Amino acid sequence: MSMLVKTAEKQLADCVKAAVKKAMEAGTLPQAEIGAFHIEVPADRKNGDYSTNAAMAHARTFRMAPAKIAQAIIDNISLEGTYFGKCEAAGPGFLNFTLAPAFYADVLCDVAQKKERYGHSDIGAGKSALVEFVSANPTGPMHVGNARGGALGDTLAELLIWAGYRTEREFYINDGGNQIEKFGLSLDIRYRQHFGDPVEMPEDSYHGQDIIDHAAKFAELYGDSYLSVSEAERRKALVDYALPLNIAGLERDLKKYHIEYDTWFKESTLHDSGAAKQVVELLTERGYTYEQDGALWFKAEQFGCDKDFVLRRSNGFFTYIVPDIAYHYNKLCIRNFDIAIDVLGADHHGYVPRLKATLQALGVDPDRLKVVLMQMVNLMQDGKPVKLSKRSGKAITLVTLLEEMPIDAARFFFNLREANTHCDIDLELAVEQSAQNPVYYCQYAHARICSIFKKMEEKGVKFEGCTAQQALLLTADEEKELIRYISTLTSEVETAAKQLDPSRLTRYAIELSTLFHKFYNACRCDIADKDLQAARLFLCDCTRQVLANVLGLLKVSAPEAM
Repeated sequence: MSMLVKTAEKQLADCVKAAVKKAMEAGTLPQAEIGAFHIEVPADRKNGDYSTNAAMAHARTFRMAPAKIAQAIIDNISLEGTYFGKCEAAGPGFLNFTLAPAFYADVLCDVAQKKERYGHSDIGAGKSALVEFVSANPTGPMHVGNARGGALGDTLAELLIWAGYRTEREFYINDGGNQIEKFGLSLDIRYRQHFGDPVEMPEDSYHGQDIIDHAAKFAELYGDSYLSVSEAERRKALVDYALPLNIAGLERDLKKYHIEYDTWFKESTLHDSGAAKQVVELLTERGYTYEQDGALWFKAEQFGCDKDFVLRRSNGFFTYIVPDIAYHYNKLCIRNFDIAIDVLGADHHGYVPRLKATLQALGVDPDRLKVVLMQMVNLMQDGKPVKLSKRSGKAITLVTLLEEMPIDAARFFFNLREANTHCDIDLELAVEQSAQNPVYYCQYAHARICSIFKKMEEKGVKFEGCTAQQALLLTADEEKELIRYISTLTSEVETAAKQLDPSRLTRYAIELSTLFHKFYNACRCDIADKDLQAARLFLCDCTRQVLANVLGLLKVSAPEAM
């Protein structure tokens, strides 16, 4: 939370303790040790901005009714030099505290001083975090699920940076295993068909237009020269040609989506370096494997899994999970990231405990691996799911999706809900210029604030800042409600980082916009009182800064006009 909020809460606790001590010295309360009590922000702030249960928490200690203890605290409390202006008793013994104008003025001064840094936190304490997301199969185009994973993972990485982590983004390239075998087979058949070979494509091969295009381009470059070499050599040549093009395409398409990675990590390096083999040997050395029917099994049940599983098949080949174990061991033990975060589809829910079990067996704290499981996406139009692009008639991929809706809308909409909830994207709403469209609503709020300053300048009023004394004039309910919400941004960032939930920030932007519109409709800036006018323009400017900061975290633009 922000230093101001921490300061206010500490002041409140210190004031209550001092009042109890004073009451004990006066004999109003019996001598006893002051125990723990809670300070919280009530859901309904009509009676106060903070409340404490200090009186009720000490009823047994003082052998006295909470209401009497509360009165003794009120009679002896001094709020001088604090952010609080009033203390009152309520109900069975609650104490309610009301913030003084100095708190609101200092919140805005804090925003004005920190500018783009407002909302940042140091709870990460400089720990290193690696966020791996999208990691789409490089044998074909990215789908709509990857679009959600991209927005979610990239925003999560940015959020962790805001929270004080040294964060890197990584894409894991699955350039090994069955899908690459299938990729080579599919390219091979299309290449041979290009030269009239009637061979048919197997049902489970890749049938996309991209495979046909790759084979045709390869044929342009090399002619039929690869028809005379062995099947293995031909397939290797085709994969070596097409795979880098696909990976470059993934990188290009993700850049359009405002995503850039620090590292593109190839699965093949784990096989080539012997890292995959090494983790199996380490598990064996530690006594966590056994042989059965010619296969090597991991003792997963020993680590809370429902059953043991195979690491190496009887034919000598590793199962798919072995390179994944090696990869995560590399993240946490070779590159020594403090935490590794994976953004995965919800269909991986059974895979996560297996991976954590192997890490634990390797001596790695499994809690250092955090996994965000993401539910499916449905694109909707006229209330019905859509699979094809209106413009091209093709299946909607990441690229075609960004033709259907603006990037700002895509990044905002995919972070509107928690990752573990299903995501329905209304394509018509995403392009609608109305308050019903949440991203438009937030961007309009930012543009509206910019417009206020422009109109004031046209009337000869140029905002040149606000004195601390002028800022104390912001006492209207709508002003205070907006400033209180601004004061919670750092706390929101910290909670979102702890919960690995960027959707808290989209909701924050929407609520901030709502509170600004509410303030603007109730409190005019074009007024004769120049001191209050300066204070209100100061509030507008700080709201604009905070809204721009949050939209920037989401990598959504903050336009000055709409």
